[in-house]
Amino acid sequence: GANSYGQLGLGHKEDVLVPQSLKDVSCKCQDIKSITGGGGHSALITGAGELFVCGHNRHGQLGLNHTDDVLHFTLCPAVSGFGVKQVACGWDFTIMLVGSGEVLSCGSNSFGQLGVPQISGPCLIPQKIESIKEKVVDVAAGLRHALAATESGLVLQWGTGMAAQAKRANPGKTLPLFLTAKEPCEVTGLEDVKVKTVAASSCHSVSLTDEGHLYAWGSNKHGQLVSKEVFLARPKKIETRFFSHQKIGAVWSGWTHLVAQTETGKVFTWGRADYGQLGRHAMVPAGQEACTASEQCLELLCNIPVSVPCLNGASQV
Repeated sequence: GANSYGQLGLGHKEDVLVPQSLKDVSCKCQDIKSITGGGGHSALITGAGELFVCGHNRHGQLGLNHTDDVLHFTLCPAVSGFGVKQVACGWDFTIMLVGSGEVLSCGSNSFGQLGVPQISGPCLIPQKIESIKEKVVDVAAGLRHALAATESGLVLQWGTGMAAQAKRANPGKTLPLFLTAKEPCEVTGLEDVKVKTVAASSCHSVSLTDEGHLYAWGSNKHGQLVSKEVFLARPKKIETRFFSHQKIGAVWSGWTHLVAQTETGKVFTWGRADYGQLGRHAMVPAGQEACTASEQCLELLCNIPVSVPCLNGASQV
C-alpha cells in the first residue's frame, strides 16, 4: 500500500504493491496482538501490552517526543509498563487504552481530538485524559474526533471534526454538546442502552450495545447510517430487519462504509461502494423490488446492509 511516510514499517518510503514481511523489527519475535493504521501512521500492540509505532509523525502522533517520521516499528517507551490494551489511530493523532481503563492521547489537537483542551498545540508524549472518571473498555478514532465506551455502558465523544457538517445540515439549530466538545462529553440519546464497543470514521460514529443493536450518528453522505437524513445529530438505531433480525456481535468502520457481523457469523456491508470496498455488487435484498434506474438505484442499494457470504464466519474484518 501507500508508504509516503514509512507507515508500512519497512525502512523506506516507497509504495509497496505486494505484501512484504517486516525485517529488522525489534518486536518481530513477540506475539503481535493487534495492528491498526491512521492517516499516515501505524501502531501495533504485543501480547505483553507494549506499543510499537511507525510512519507520519509531524504532529507527534507516534508519542515518541519528537516530530520526525519513523520508518521502522519502534517501541513507544512513554507507555511501557502500562499494559496497552487497544490503540486507535486518527488522521493525525493517536488514542490509547491501557490496562487500568485509563485513556491517553498524543498528536494534533487542532480540533480538540486529544480530549485535553488545556493543551493548545501538538502533544508529543501520550497524556492521560483526566476528565474521564470511569474505566473505559473500548476506544475509536475518526478523522478529527474520538470515542470511548465506559464500563457502565456510556459513550463519550470529543473533537470538533463533525461540527462543520452538523451545522450545515442543521442551520439555526442547537447541536448536541458532544459534537462540539474538546474534552470527553457523554453522547446523548443512548441513555436507555448499554454500549460495549464503538467505531468511528471520517465523519460518523457507531456504537454496539450489549443486546446486539447498532446505533449510528454523524454524516450520512454515502448512506452509511441507513437513513434519509444527510446528517444525524443524534444516535439512531439501525433496524434489525436489515440484518435478518439477528443480533450484531461486531462492527467495523471504514472511511465511509460499515461492516457488521451477526452473532451467527453472517457479515453485512453498506455505504460508499465506488472503489469496491463493500466486497459485493449492488444486490437487491430479499422481498424488495429491483428498480431499473441506473446509477442512482445502484447507490441506494449500497445504502442498505446486505450480506457478503464469502466473509461469513470471519474472525476479523
